[in-house]
Amino acid sequence: MDAKTLLQELDRCLKDNIPVALATVTSVSGSAPGRVGAKMLIYENGSIKGSVGGGCLEAAVIEEAKYALDTKKPRCSDYNLDKDDAAGLGMVCGGKITVFIEPWLSEPELIIVGAGHISQYLAHLAKLLSFRVVVIDDREDFANPERFPETDNLIVDDIEQALSQYKLSPHHYIVIVTRGHQFDESALEQVISSDAAYIGMIGSRKKIKTIYDNLQEKGISTEQLEKVYAPIGLKLGGNSPAEVALSIAAQLVQIRHQS
Repeated sequence: MDAKTLLQELDRCLKDNIPVALATVTSVSGSAPGRVGAKMLIYENGSIKGSVGGGCLEAAVIEEAKYALDTKKPRCSDYNLDKDDAAGLGMVCGGKITVFIEPWLSEPELIIVGAGHISQYLAHLAKLLSFRVVVIDDREDFANPERFPETDNLIVDDIEQALSQYKLSPHHYIVIVTRGHQFDESALEQVISSDAAYIGMIGSRKKIKTIYDNLQEKGISTEQLEKVYAPIGLKLGGNSPAEVALSIAAQLVQIRHQS
């Protein structure tokens, strides 16, 4: 795979929120495999596209890349392939090769369910904090570009239907702030079994208990409900829409940096 095609694949991964690491050979000496500038993409499951030299060297680079993806930090690794090292890597060559491994991770995606006043402030704050923002509501009068000019995607549709079409992953953060108990409950039911990094729902303790009781009657376990942040947000004080949005945004940042 040539470099241009490889970089096009990297661009696709970023657009589709697929974590991937890019390994690039930065120096070669002796008879080590590979060439300076050779590139390889490594996915979370260890599959690859491209090559930095093949053989067990490539296997070692894959493991380094998976670690880089886990830690979200780049790595620069030297492979000294003298006679003994080369034999250990299953090669007959010698020399030294340096590989720079860079994790590429898309911005996390915040799905705000509900397009009320809190959502307006939260969408703005989330963009400042480098989240990709999606707002879902079934009311076009609320979910529109005039009220959410910075939002990446506005979805005007039945809330339950819209959420059911999402393939949620640890890349996603979900905030449920709809206009009523019924919509909050149906939204939470749709996402509770997902691998989302964060699920938060607004509401009083009484309302939250009622929703939890209803969901448990439907077979949702206590363990699943315990991962929901409800009441939502950090305790910063203040009850205005802007202050509530700030408390939620602060919690999103806290969870993002703990993961």
